Amino acid sequence: MRPNVRAAAVAGMFYPEDPAVLRKMVDGFFDQIRSCAPEHPPKALIVPHAGYMYSGVVAAAAYALLKPEAIKRVVMVGPSHRLFFRGLAAPESLTW
Repeated sequence: MRPNVRAAAVAGMFYPEDPAVLRKMVDGFFDQIRSCAPEHPPKALIVPHAGYMYSGVVAAAAYALLKPEAIKRVVMVGPSHRLFFRGLAAPESLTW
């Protein structure tokens, strides 16, 4: 593992653990959607993050809207599934 890269927390549970199998699965989601290039790509997306078998095609359709753009920054916001706390938590990792 490279330093400052977040380790995969649920590989093998909600998506394949094997990188080649995962790549094939993700490519398959993008193969299922119609390509469209909006005149003005979105500035923000709200995308489901359930197990890929449940939400993969919907997520691919959302991310495909950004395909022609040069992404400079990504801000991910999501709930804590394992621990209740108030406020915001941020990972120490620099790369997700």
